[in-house]
Amino acid sequence: MPDAHSQNSPATPKPWRRRVSILKPAADYADANRHMTAKRCRAKIDIVKQFTLEYWKDDGWYVGRLKEMPSVMSQGETLEELQAMICDAYQLMVEDAAESAFVPKEKQELSISL
Repeated sequence: MPDAHSQNSPATPKPWRRRVSILKPAADYADANRHMTAKRCRAKIDIVKQFTLEYWKDDGWYVGRLKEMPSVMSQGETLEELQAMICDAYQLMVEDAAESAFVPKEKQELSISL
């Protein structure tokens, strides 16, 4: 008996989607918020960012990417390994962007719609 998913599926299967949480220790943000964290907050707080992991099977491997950041891709032998590898890939991309970004002290901001 076909399941509910196979009745609604197109001929070509779409990648599976799963929500992934990326945890980043609050200590990583301490430089930007040193005055607040040092005096007002003694507890360590983890900041959670939610992403959607699109994944599929390819040659026996789970392959996936973050829907919101398609350039963050990885693979794993299991879904759990893929999630761990995606977290590592995201952290590396964020660290690399932070190291290579130059933002002058005097700057302006403008809200735009894309």
